[in-house]
Parts: sequence; C-alpha cells; structure tokens
Amino acid sequence: MTNATIHGVCLSFYCHARAKHHGKLVCEWLLDQAKDMKLGGGSVFRAISGFGKSGVTHEEQFFDLTDDLPVKIEFLLERGQADALVERARSAGVDAIFAFAPVEFASLK
Repeated sequence: MTNATIHGVCLSFYCHARAKHHGKLVCEWLLDQAKDMKLGGGSVFRAISGFGKSGVTHEEQFFDLTDDLPVKIEFLLERGQADALVERARSAGVDAIFAFAPVEFASLK
C-alpha cells in the first residue's frame, strides 16, 4: 500500500544556532510550536559556514566549535500549515528568515 503524494511546501527558517526567543533557542521554539500545532515533524541542520545580511562570516573551526553558526529549521507541510506556522512565529516576534519552496512528498510506509 502506498501513501498519496502531497503537493506542499518545504518551509525553511534560518537563524544563528545561539539565537533565542524568550530565553529558548529559536530552533527549539519553532520545533515546540510545530509539535503544539500537531504538524508532521521538523528537523534542524547546522551549517559549517555562512554569512547573513551583516556580511559577517561564521565558520566552524577545529578548536572552537562554540561559534554562533547558522542553522536551518525545515518542515515539509501543506501550504496552509506552513502559513500558520510562519504567522505564529511572526506574531511572537521571532527573529529569523524564512523561505517556501514547492515540494511533493509522501511517506514510504
């Protein structure tokens, strides 16, 4: 039995690994909100190097793994779910960048 393919969006948020919102890491806050909204799941990916609008480059160094590296928080959602999560983050005043990309996804089980 195969599951139907969903035409949705890949919602990605970008922030620094140590960025906080009301004392909680932004990546944790976003995952908690997605759980609270009963969304299907999300993942956090840490970059090894990157820069933002400030132009400052952040890189992982062998002897210093505590740098404030960029992270990507990603969700595969239906468009309405993605819009609702973005609105929740916007209303809460979360400092992050977000992007939508059209995707098709399904579960293999």
